[in-house]
Amino acid sequence: MSEGPTSKNADGIFEPFASADVPLEQWSEGTRYGSSYRYLSGYGGATHVGVALEELAPGKESTLNHFHMLEEEQAFILEGEMTLRLGDRTYRMKAGDHVCFPAGQQAGHSFYNHGDAPCRFLIIGEKNPNEVVVYPETGRVAVRLLGEGYARAAKMDYWQGADVAGKPDIAD
Repeated sequence: MSEGPTSKNADGIFEPFASADVPLEQWSEGTRYGSSYRYLSGYGGATHVGVALEELAPGKESTLNHFHMLEEEQAFILEGEMTLRLGDRTYRMKAGDHVCFPAGQQAGHSFYNHGDAPCRFLIIGEKNPNEVVVYPETGRVAVRLLGEGYARAAKMDYWQGADVAGKPDIAD
């Protein structure tokens, strides 16, 4: 997330704030994906745990279906309803429901608003700089440390491409 307004006072202390004070950010991709959110933890100065107040409009999906190798993620529904896609199952979620996605649980997750009203929820997760995210439906693997994504199908054996019979190319 970019540097923007925060709850830091003139003495450098991050003070309590109203969620409405946090800038509303929006994104969309095509007609299927998109949401609006307020990045609460960034506004409050947090660097290890991410918390966003997200709103998912009717008919929208929150993200590509994905799972995290190193980070735990959780969601708590505040108002409205939506469908959780988790692996090859779906679950209806409503206000008061909570879900955890433990690190390394290899079942993709995403949310879809099946209703006719917005769904508001908190999404909470770690901010591990070494995180690896796998997108099972597209085959993408994102490596946060590198800021890059790769096709999972481009796997290599450990010794593939190495000259295992020759001498090292080292100057004497």
